[in-house]
Amino acid sequence: MQYWTAFILGLVGSLHCAGMCGPLALALPTAGRTGLSLVAERAAYTLGRIGTYCALGVVFGLAGRTLALAGIQRYVSISLGLLLVAGLFTSRKLALAAPVISLLQRLKRGMSNLLHRRSLSALAMLGLLNGLLPCGLVYVACAGAIATGGVLSAVNYMAAFGIGTAPLMLAISLSGRLIPMPLRLRLRAAVPISVFVLGALLILRGMSLNIPYVSPDLQHGAGNCCAH
Repeated sequence: MQYWTAFILGLVGSLHCAGMCGPLALALPTAGRTGLSLVAERAAYTLGRIGTYCALGVVFGLAGRTLALAGIQRYVSISLGLLLVAGLFTSRKLALAAPVISLLQRLKRGMSNLLHRRSLSALAMLGLLNGLLPCGLVYVACAGAIATGGVLSAVNYMAAFGIGTAPLMLAISLSGRLIPMPLRLRLRAAVPISVFVLGALLILRGMSLNIPYVSPDLQHGAGNCCAH
């Protein structure tokens, strides 16, 4: 998978993040912070979040590498692409199991405690925990990461996704303002388009049409399986 798809997904998807994680970004401590110190704290929070995405890249990269070595990566890629496209036309409301809800409550309590601290390490840890919150767009990015077929390429893919989300989230946390709702609603129409494009690319990649970058030959040679 090409990294630009992850960056665009993160950049467009950050409009979704503005509604979901924007309040958390606005809640970051600001008392007595100005100039470079304020920017450094926001950067620490953002880097922590991207760090979690990279860790997820390791997990899904290992899974993708295993599937590639097993010779079934192309079928997994097609299946993931179909699931993403089908997900655009089905309900996104899923019931969470009780253990998951309990884990999320602990996660939120930990984040609440970190919000009362002022150190860079606390804000970085807050970003790390924020990256673990359930998010459909992160799951979409993970689908792209697993399709890369390699650990390093998957980490880079998730890093590109995180970097794509950074500009808007940094702007929100620094300015204290959200994008006006009417504009955000119009721009968020691009989110399903980016998900559809990624799904289509996953399907094309799995079809192994020997098209450079878009649909490399995954059937012959281990080297091809890790192309991105």
